[in-house]
Amino acid sequence: MSWFTRKLVKGTFVFLFMLAIQSTHGQQVFRTDVLVVGASASGIAAGIQSARMGAQTIIAEPSTWLGGMITAAGVCAFDGNHNLPSGIFGEFRSALYKLYGGPNKVSTGWVSNTLFEPHVGDSIFKSMAATTKNLSVKYQLQFIKTIVENGVIKGAEFKQAQTGKIIRIYAKQVIDATELGDVLANAGVAYDLGMESNEITKENVHKGPSNNIVQDITYVAILKDYGVGKDCTIVRPPNYDPAEFDGACTDYYNNKTRQKPTVDAQKMLNYGKLPNNKYMINWPGYGNDMYLNVVEMSETDRNIELLKAKEQTLRFVYFIQHQLGFKHLGFADDEYPTADRFPIIPYHRESRRVKGLVRMDVHHIAKPFLLENPLYRTGIAVGDYPIDHHHKKNPEAPQHLDFYGVPSFNIPLGTLIPANTNGLIVAEKSISVSNVVNGTTRLQAIALLIGQAAGTLAATAAKENIQASKVSVRKVQEALLANNAYIIPYFDVPVSHPHFEAVQKIGATGILKGQGVPTGWANRTYFHPDSLVNRTELIKDMAPYYTMDNAQKKKLTLSEAVNLILKTASGNKSTKTPQALHSNKTLNQQTHWNFSNKKAFIQQLQQAWIQWKLGYFDPSMPLTRLELAVLLNATLDPFNTKPVNHLGQLR
Repeated sequence: MSWFTRKLVKGTFVFLFMLAIQSTHGQQVFRTDVLVVGASASGIAAGIQSARMGAQTIIAEPSTWLGGMITAAGVCAFDGNHNLPSGIFGEFRSALYKLYGGPNKVSTGWVSNTLFEPHVGDSIFKSMAATTKNLSVKYQLQFIKTIVENGVIKGAEFKQAQTGKIIRIYAKQVIDATELGDVLANAGVAYDLGMESNEITKENVHKGPSNNIVQDITYVAILKDYGVGKDCTIVRPPNYDPAEFDGACTDYYNNKTRQKPTVDAQKMLNYGKLPNNKYMINWPGYGNDMYLNVVEMSETDRNIELLKAKEQTLRFVYFIQHQLGFKHLGFADDEYPTADRFPIIPYHRESRRVKGLVRMDVHHIAKPFLLENPLYRTGIAVGDYPIDHHHKKNPEAPQHLDFYGVPSFNIPLGTLIPANTNGLIVAEKSISVSNVVNGTTRLQAIALLIGQAAGTLAATAAKENIQASKVSVRKVQEALLANNAYIIPYFDVPVSHPHFEAVQKIGATGILKGQGVPTGWANRTYFHPDSLVNRTELIKDMAPYYTMDNAQKKKLTLSEAVNLILKTASGNKSTKTPQALHSNKTLNQQTHWNFSNKKAFIQQLQQAWIQWKLGYFDPSMPLTRLELAVLLNATLDPFNTKPVNHLGQLR
């Protein structure tokens, strides 16, 4: 055993010993602040974030791997968020860059800018977990049931796979980070499954009636190039017929009634090419997707049914080897500890979806600034991938959903909180979104960010001894920003920008709204930091916060902004004159603003302008959107002085 392993095992033992309160009759009981059920993408991020915030945290995972779909399911190519390296996702990606030697070393396939070997991703998550204080990961714990007392979820019961021992873990907050929402279902929490009718969502995407249809699943295969001359062809699988994969690529296209393929065999493989001559086989259409709805099955029945998905992939691998001639590609022998070399779990694209405090639908993505309830003000995770559904393998599924282009988006905090249940926070693919929206919120980077937000919420609730629904929206957002996470998806003010935090906060108030632009596979929302402030728009956006004179001018000058700030600060005690005492973590600058003396205030502002590195200073100059965002954030601080509820309404 290595020194690192001994230290890790010893540290884990001590931590668990401190938490253990009972061990009798083959049953062990633990107490902790936060329990995360499932080390999925959301689960590992939630556990790390919760522990970093000082909450004693346990992650209970049925396998021996961390990362869920990203690693254990083999979907090791990030879909989206390349330009939004938020929070723990950005941290994980930086670790990949460091390990492989830079961004170009992981840009190996054309499906993504970032591809990697699953076992490498697992090792990074394990390293992150091992170096996080207050965090314990307990492997091979199979979830059995929730512990509910007086209608409040107090923990969960598990079975240890190796010993059969029953383990009960009590927690102030439980996070359901399972792949299929098993915790919330077991607790009797209300949820949806399948497609809603348009009468319910008014999304104008799925025009048919409600149904229980979920997206196709995939049992991914990781193939390895064993070199020219090696024959890795597997035994011909039962029921193999190459016609099943007719149209997967141009090299095999006989049935002209099928959609014409656009790529040849090599390009099909390069779709998921990984570092070190490996390939992720996760090919939609006439590939290895398969329709199986196992969500409501027992664990035993699921495993039996999922054998069909493995058989589907085996047939496709044989097709690649035998029909297309890639005999030198075989199942990687250095990825998974499974006997058949398959990933540990399949790729589930859809889960139960909790009925939360709010329900996010496609309108909140397409036109976030125009809705009655401005949920964008409560954002806690961001994404930029288009809505992407897989239904080709289910003839009963609608094949012509009327999707349309959408900009990048954020996810409201209220989607993580069940509407009528205390003690539970929901993450991964079980958050409160419509079936349509799940087509984008289900993806890997977003799931990590959802988990980070869930961990933030859980830790805050546990430390304050309140229910998650009572935690301040702004407090959660503030903590996420402190950890380099985006709450608004602004493409043109990245996390590396010195005024990232100011723009994020002002953006979350809605005082300076962005412009969403659908752009395909990497959608965008622009803040336009260098554009001059439009007075007409500003008057409208300021109205919920401050009264602004309707002068007959198009632009806003610095002098006018100063007058607005002084008038507001002197007439509204809710500005908390010390944001008067304002601290900007990026610039390490504190100012006790003199709101009572205009001349002194302008002098202070001129000095601050230098520290903020905003350049030219003249009271008569028109302000840019960036300058006004920095100025309002540093003085009036509307983000903190005007709190919001889960509907985005000012309180």
